[in-house]
Amino acid sequence: MPNNEENNENLVEETTPVQEPQVQVNHDDYDWDASDKTVLPYSEQEIADYLVQYENTFTFLKENEIVKAKVSHITDNDVVLDVNYKSDGLLPLSEFRDIPDLKAGDTVDVYVENQEDERGQLVLSRRKAKLLRAWEAIVDSFENGTIIQGTVVSKTKGGLIVDAGGLETFLPGSQIDIKPIIDYDSYVGKTMEFKVVKINEKIKNAVVSHKALIESDLAEQRDTIIASLEKGQVLEGIVKNITDFGAFLDLGGVDGLLYITDISWGRINHPNEVLELNQKISVVVLEFNEDKKRISLGLKQLQPHPWEVLDAEIKEGSPVKGKIVNIEDYGAFLEVLPGVEGLIHVSEVSWSNQPINARNFFKLGQEFETKVVTIDRESRKMSLSLKQLTEDPWGEVEQKYAQGTKHTGVVKNLTPYGVFLEFEEGIGGMVHISDLSWTKRFSHPSDYTKIGEEMDVIILDIDKETRKLSLGHKQVEENPWDTFENIFPEGSYHEATIIRKDDRGAIVQLPYGLEAFAPIKHIKKEDGTTAGVDDVLTFKVIEFNRDDKRIIVSHSRYLNDIQKEADNQVRSEKTKVRKETSQAVKKTQSNVQKTTLGDMNIFNELKDKLNEE
Repeated sequence: MPNNEENNENLVEETTPVQEPQVQVNHDDYDWDASDKTVLPYSEQEIADYLVQYENTFTFLKENEIVKAKVSHITDNDVVLDVNYKSDGLLPLSEFRDIPDLKAGDTVDVYVENQEDERGQLVLSRRKAKLLRAWEAIVDSFENGTIIQGTVVSKTKGGLIVDAGGLETFLPGSQIDIKPIIDYDSYVGKTMEFKVVKINEKIKNAVVSHKALIESDLAEQRDTIIASLEKGQVLEGIVKNITDFGAFLDLGGVDGLLYITDISWGRINHPNEVLELNQKISVVVLEFNEDKKRISLGLKQLQPHPWEVLDAEIKEGSPVKGKIVNIEDYGAFLEVLPGVEGLIHVSEVSWSNQPINARNFFKLGQEFETKVVTIDRESRKMSLSLKQLTEDPWGEVEQKYAQGTKHTGVVKNLTPYGVFLEFEEGIGGMVHISDLSWTKRFSHPSDYTKIGEEMDVIILDIDKETRKLSLGHKQVEENPWDTFENIFPEGSYHEATIIRKDDRGAIVQLPYGLEAFAPIKHIKKEDGTTAGVDDVLTFKVIEFNRDDKRIIVSHSRYLNDIQKEADNQVRSEKTKVRKETSQAVKKTQSNVQKTTLGDMNIFNELKDKLNEE
């Protein structure tokens, strides 16, 4: 038993807890003996302050507005967003495709659609937030000129479709670049900067421009360049456009115009004979207008004028070669060197006085050797001659073509007043239209001959000073008018054919090919109608002028003469009949008288007998 007690005592000792040092913790001063009634041990002011602090820990959300949200957690399908509200938002992961590296802790914009739906959940939308932010950026760009970024997503009629922050906008083809764009497909997929140039609030649509940005940058560069320009300044430029009248050069942000006349000292027909697109050349500033931003450039001015370096050996009488670069009515310009030209006047083409048409004689690009007639280096003018390279054929013209001699020439030109013939190179003359025929009159020499035909002529006169020969073709034959005066005297009658007719009258052809004129009132026929072409009638010569080679005839006078002759014949016949009748009457009357006297005796006898009865 004692052993048991000892064991129990040992057990008691072992189980008795050992007291440790007491540690003070929070709320040890709480009065556990206080009343258990629900009474706050705070003053009203303290309670109000605590409530304000509590409410401030939450964000007050408004529907239809954009707020900042913090990514709390990302699952395989959803993203949990903390907007510091009493409940978190939940959005599909598909709305964050544009942020492939999204992670917890990132901040994004979301749109509050509903603070609490029927299930008590917060409804958010990132897509709507993106669209609203994009539209705000578009409006800001339109109103304030800010720059937005966008990605070209597709090609459409007349331009491109640009995704600007989730909103589709239209980029016209003319607004892509300052230069014309042909290949629109090359821009699809590119991210570019734009300015908004037009918006439509109702349908939330916009038109953007990339060209406006380029022009804005160029305008700044242009102002800087123009501010530093000086006349005579040499610049480098790139040929960006070539036209018929010149070329436009890019001077590094500002354009300058190089006129065709300032490209070369020599004549060129088109700038592309000298320049190529994208060619880099040095030019000099000739003129510029700061207000109108116009810059005139020169290329030829960088080289000395060809007249200043023209060979001193070229002087009057020197032979020079060149090509025709310009043709005018009065002559042609021969380019001896680029920028050095001389005029070949039409009078210096040939020794002949025959009119020369420069446009028919010369051809552009045609090469000639000429002789310098005059040269003025100060005024930079030179006259040239083709004919002076040969001897003057008029030196022996009087011996070779003496007056009154007969020659054969070739018709070279026809004018309304005559025919120009050429006997040899440089020597020729004119046959006046009145000297073509003794008997016929022509309204134009082409009625008698044509260019290229040969014609026999007589030299009528030689004017060596004016280098003119007067020629006659009809003089090859004798003058038939001496004979005609006896054949066609005034008052004579001739059968003729009307060959031409106008309002004034008709030209009739008499025998021997002679032509006469009948006034319109003198070609009336017997029935009162006017005779026509090809009518054959009898005419009376009413005027014959040997000196003027003029015969005037009349068919009416012939009819009048016939009528008079007929009347006279009738009258003479009547007179003859009257005489014969008168004689017969007289004879009859004498017989009648005798008979009457005898009858009277009978009547007297009868009277007496009756009286008796």
